[in-house]
Amino acid sequence: MNTVRTVSDTKKDFYLAFPKPVNQVYRRVVDELLVEIHLLKVNQTFVYDSIFALGVVTTFERFTIGYKPETDRFAVFHALCSALQFEPDRIRQDAATLSDLAMRSPDQVKNLLTNLDDGTNLEPLSGQLKTIVTKENFKYSRLLGVGLYALLEISDPDTIADNTKREAAVKLVGETLKFGSDRLVKDIDLYRSNLDKIEQARLMIADMVEAERKKRAQKESALTSVIAESTAESKSDS
Repeated sequence: MNTVRTVSDTKKDFYLAFPKPVNQVYRRVVDELLVEIHLLKVNQTFVYDSIFALGVVTTFERFTIGYKPETDRFAVFHALCSALQFEPDRIRQDAATLSDLAMRSPDQVKNLLTNLDDGTNLEPLSGQLKTIVTKENFKYSRLLGVGLYALLEISDPDTIADNTKREAAVKLVGETLKFGSDRLVKDIDLYRSNLDKIEQARLMIADMVEAERKKRAQKESALTSVIAESTAESKSDS
């Protein structure tokens, strides 16, 4: 009997946990995360670690900036994790642990990502990176790549801000971890490009909402003027 959960099972669980409509700007983001992570989890070579958790949290947080109300944004993340059979608090805590590590020890984190043989021991990151390199048939994922990129952003923001330096650094990480520099560069470029696109969509909708608000205000103002003029004329006639 096949007991492997399907994508439909995961989506059903999500909408049971979050029965309200997902904001239209972010609907595709949520749907793609559900499918992507589901397919990873049912793969027998998938390994959960804090780097992956950081990638999930970073992706969700960056792609849902501006989600209103904020309480719904929190509920969407909770429902997403629950549907995928992850503990939401654990994912956030694991992601925060690595973020804090990169802020406290930026040089060591940067060195680890580009040279595992430099002797630096910075747990839990050191052990997780060694697992990536040594585990047979390790399952690389885009979200893992985003997690690695997030560590670079925190530990070496000047390099990330420069296109040439950023590409060189990302390639070196891919080569160090032995899953291919081209793949990591491609995933990071796509991630950055999609961030730009969703920000443009969010701003466009915000502009449309503001334009509609001004239009309603103008109509209300015009109506108020008509009523005021009508009232003044009535008083004059009387």
